Amino acid sequence: MTGDRPIGRRLAVNLAGLGLLARAGCRPAVAADVASWATHPVTVLVPFVPGGSSDIVARAMAVPMQAAIGQPVVVENRVGANGEVAARALIRSPRDGHTMMIGSIGTYAINVAVRKRLGYDPLKDFTPITLAATTPSVLVVNPRLIQATDLDGVLSWLRANRRTAAYSSSGFGSSDHMAMELFKQTTGADIAHVPYSGGGAAAADLIAGNVQLSFQNVSSVANYVQGGLLRPILVSAGERSAVLPQVPTGLEVGLKDFVVLSWQGIAGPAGLPEPLLQGVSDAVRAALKDANTSRRLSEIGFDVVASAPSDFASFLAAEIARWRDVARDARIEPE
Repeated sequence: MTGDRPIGRRLAVNLAGLGLLARAGCRPAVAADVASWATHPVTVLVPFVPGGSSDIVARAMAVPMQAAIGQPVVVENRVGANGEVAARALIRSPRDGHTMMIGSIGTYAINVAVRKRLGYDPLKDFTPITLAATTPSVLVVNPRLIQATDLDGVLSWLRANRRTAAYSSSGFGSSDHMAMELFKQTTGADIAHVPYSGGGAAAADLIAGNVQLSFQNVSSVANYVQGGLLRPILVSAGERSAVLPQVPTGLEVGLKDFVVLSWQGIAGPAGLPEPLLQGVSDAVRAALKDANTSRRLSEIGFDVVASAPSDFASFLAAEIARWRDVARDARIEPE
């Protein structure tokens, strides 16, 4: 998701020299400057319940990272206020590299646009470590309610049913909420918003027929698509998804600049000194690029990025600006 520029581009990441070589009967070997900072267990805060995208990425990364640094890596779910509870805990944590947070686009960027009294500033209160992974959204419809199989057909249906058309989202200010608001701005569609408390509930009510369409992460609805319960119309990435290769992108079907990615980022508390930040970032990025980790995440629809801290910082600033613009144009009142 972008402000002045699409975010579908892949960030250039140079991970040369970060490969982990196995020691015989022991843990992978890493350079001393990567692992020497870890002197006790590392806590990875996750702002959401187990099983969600942030939690999946955190737990996939924790295994190779623990082996590499020689210290336990503990994933701790701190749920509440779309990430604010975990964010506040991160702010209060020591600046020693032993506490970090894996959060979503909502926690790091969208909250700034839609929360009236947000208790943290992502640009001032965090030290960006890496953009961990991205996943595109897919526009899906209930095939019993919308017989259309392409974008033109869906838009025709929406025009004919503008007073009753409704979409589900995983909550106010979620990536799927904002993706649909951007879709409405791009196409002129008029669709009512029905927020739920999570993507599972949003997809379930769509399948039940209580709403007609939704944007959902590819990773969370691919099984429903493959089972025929939902019909995919387009994916929001710059290129087709390996999980749903038959589904065109929004760009392919004529939606200019419609690249909307959900993403997971990793940050520490503000003020991590540069040598420490580099060591932490190297360990985190190597864990994400671990062959088993990247394969596992790819199979369920994630694209591992593992960007440098400076790239994530620039990306984060652009994302915050973009979703502020979308929220303003959608006349979304902060809550």
